[in-house]
Amino acid sequence: MEAEGLDWLLVPLHQLVSWGAAAAMVFGGVVPYVPQYRDIRRTQNADGFSTYVCLVLLVANILRILFWFGRRFESPLLWQSAIMILTMLLMLKLCTEVRVANELNARRRSFADFNPHHFWQWNSFSDYVQCVLAFTGVAGYITYLSIDSTLFVETLGFLAVLTEAMLGVPQLYRNHRHQSTEGMSIKMVLMWTSGDAFKTAYFLLKGAPLQFSVCGLLQVLVDLAILGQAYAFARHPQKPALHAVHPAGTKAL
Repeated sequence: MEAEGLDWLLVPLHQLVSWGAAAAMVFGGVVPYVPQYRDIRRTQNADGFSTYVCLVLLVANILRILFWFGRRFESPLLWQSAIMILTMLLMLKLCTEVRVANELNARRRSFADFNPHHFWQWNSFSDYVQCVLAFTGVAGYITYLSIDSTLFVETLGFLAVLTEAMLGVPQLYRNHRHQSTEGMSIKMVLMWTSGDAFKTAYFLLKGAPLQFSVCGLLQVLVDLAILGQAYAFARHPQKPALHAVHPAGTKAL
């Protein structure tokens, strides 16, 4: 009787928690990029942020939306993908404008050149949009032709989450190559880690497709590796090369 008497409180409370978790899934993924976006605007320097992060997330979320047409999953995850795509386009727009403004007499590079050496290093935001639209069109057409194949749909879902799981790899590689995390927002990575941990728990509790849980676990591991880099490079910063004493140092760098 006492439990039944509390139903009036527990039912709406459970609904409120469910709505809160759904809202966190939809918007939580873009929150880590707010401090990075503000840092780039403030400093007018985008060197610390790898735009390949945007590439990874654009590909992953486009594939995830296409996966939804073959195997329906929860609406919050679908909306999360749409909002993430818009966020990554905004990040690309800002980074491109800042980079072009800082490059003097830069050679014109465009998507229409089809030069693999300049891929994802174009001078105009419209080139990135063209590339995204081209990829979406090709992937969408292939999905339309193969939507009745269970093997194709499951493979598509695996590719989507595997690509997303590699989100932090470009940043991880950039940090390793430069032996520094200078210019990278630690707040962004901390938010990545907490968000990915929450997301993985959400996937497990909601019974999302197995691909999603695997993706979440891999992302958490990569996030922890980046935080480990930040800690290691802060304790043992790379010493600048003394070019006057060691002339070969320039070549080594």
